[in-house]
Amino acid sequence: MKKFLIKIVPYFVAVLIVLAILGSYADGNTDDNYMHFAVKKPQNIILGDSRGSQGVVPATLKNKLSANFDNFSLNIVESPYGQIYFKALKRKLDPDTKNGMFILTVSPWNLSLNKQIKNKKDFPEEHSPLNDMYFYDRSPNYEYLLKHYTRSWFKIYTERAEAEKSNTFLHADGWLEVNINMHKDSVAVRTNKKEEFYRDLANTVALSPERLTAMNEMINYLRTKGKVYLVRLPTSKSLTDIEHNKYPHFNKLLRDIARKQNVKFFDFSGNYAEYDYTDGNHLYKESSRKISARIADSIMANRGK
Repeated sequence: MKKFLIKIVPYFVAVLIVLAILGSYADGNTDDNYMHFAVKKPQNIILGDSRGSQGVVPATLKNKLSANFDNFSLNIVESPYGQIYFKALKRKLDPDTKNGMFILTVSPWNLSLNKQIKNKKDFPEEHSPLNDMYFYDRSPNYEYLLKHYTRSWFKIYTERAEAEKSNTFLHADGWLEVNINMHKDSVAVRTNKKEEFYRDLANTVALSPERLTAMNEMINYLRTKGKVYLVRLPTSKSLTDIEHNKYPHFNKLLRDIARKQNVKFFDFSGNYAEYDYTDGNHLYKESSRKISARIADSIMANRGK
């Protein structure tokens, strides 16, 4: 047995070295989440789901606000407002933050929960990487790759951004850049599918007291470290109508939360006609830059108030 172990140790070490080298090439092409766990802890942060991930561009905010932002939005399944997201936020944020800026993008869906779910263990984000990751600022982040990268590690190297950026590229600042066919027919097909998805979703979910409580706790936590801004991003008219029919008083709810918490609420949902969308739900990248500039302008206009 001892001789056998002596013989296999060099092979084992060789495999570890190969994996370590391959993992060092992980970047924004690796998947849509990796870079969230492979950068320096930020002091200014953007939270939300995929609308926020694609819709708020840290580089645009930086140009106007002279501050580095990190977009820590994932998607509606992995980062709805809740205790798991709150736990991840506390690990992600620089603990020395004192004068940060925090943008919470909010929609009815990232505050909702399937009406059939009664136990927290059944919340969809229980399977999110946010629930089992410890290190949020390692590059390479082998913890993430070992836990959540399910493909061959050789793909990390062959599909690295240096070779060619993927259609969904996660920038180091957390912005998910989506490059997709924007011909009107292609957009219409994707929008129809998204409308069908949200009509079905509206029949199965309701606003979640647990999610509302968690978001308020996150606001309380962030208020001790800087300024908090609630933002409702626009969607296409058809999706806006679906949301309004399901949750006609949602803006009032957000205004009430903002007033009680003494934070600002910026509502852009009524300006849907001014922007382009990849599928009715997500802003196209040029419109993302446009709305990000308007968010920055709103922040500047409210400084000191």
